[in-house]
Amino acid sequence: MTTAELTTPAPAGTTGGARRSRRATATYLAGRGTEYAIVLALALVINFALPRALPGGPLRTLGGGENVGALSTEDQQRILAEYGLDRSLWEQFLTYLGNVFTLDLGTSFADGQPVLDSITQALPWTMLLVGSSIVCTALIGVALGTWAGLRRRRGKGSGLLSTALLFDSIPSFWLGMLFIAFFGVYLGAFPTFGVGSGWDDPTSLAHHLVLPVLTLTLTGFGQLFLVTRASMLSVLAADHIEHARARGVPPGRLLRRHALRPALLPVHTVLMMEIGFLVGGALVVETVFAYPGLGRVTFDAIQARDFPLMQGTFLVLTVAVVAMNALADATYALIDPRVRTAAIT
Repeated sequence: MTTAELTTPAPAGTTGGARRSRRATATYLAGRGTEYAIVLALALVINFALPRALPGGPLRTLGGGENVGALSTEDQQRILAEYGLDRSLWEQFLTYLGNVFTLDLGTSFADGQPVLDSITQALPWTMLLVGSSIVCTALIGVALGTWAGLRRRRGKGSGLLSTALLFDSIPSFWLGMLFIAFFGVYLGAFPTFGVGSGWDDPTSLAHHLVLPVLTLTLTGFGQLFLVTRASMLSVLAADHIEHARARGVPPGRLLRRHALRPALLPVHTVLMMEIGFLVGGALVVETVFAYPGLGRVTFDAIQARDFPLMQGTFLVLTVAVVAMNALADATYALIDPRVRTAAIT
């Protein structure tokens, strides 16, 4: 490259286009960031209000269970004051916000353990369960959806569609109990609760994970299957696919090079959202199988009216769902250039 070429300014159109692109990207990111900030703010308000809207109150835990009625008024006031529950809701909310932003989620009413410690102990188990289910759900949903989309053109695959719709409509807790009764009690093939020896025995842990993961996968793959199937049918009917087929492109190459990637674009978004649904479904499945994750912790906290622990687990689950949606937004533009082009225009 010559000196003249180095010193020659870039064409005005190119520079202006780059500036517009940066401005459009910044505007898009700012808009999405504002939306997520609003969602998180609303989640914090709801997270604070929901535990206090439940019937009963924390005195059942703090004051000795069912004997709370035997406490004098002075003892009840003393217990509430000790945990800051005697103040107005507005003061409690401001204290709650301050603690959230400093990662001080309070102390459990039930066992006196810091809420953050309870969450960090249970979170790896939930991540293991949900992560295993996500992999299985993605593989089964996308593979079967692609296969059903290809077979649909030959008038087949309706049985698989009916099966997916059936599992998509079954409540996870009911399917989990069926698995416990059949595979655990009747056949005795799999353990039905806990995690065995835990991390110390991976084989036993994997054996204990089979039924919870199978329950989450079967109740979660239906939506992914349906979207993949519909997307594949839409892509296979497109003009460029018909032209490639008319040119004699082999079916395998036609699928890999021309159909699969555009068909997976909506699947990507649904998969990111499905992660949030699987996290919510894990709460029920963990309770059914007595699995030591966030779901079990949340269930125990609700039973005990343990406000700090309920707020902490709800907050973590809310942030997880919002983070998955943000990740879907961020990665979708990477796999679909049309999104970046639309942001500029």
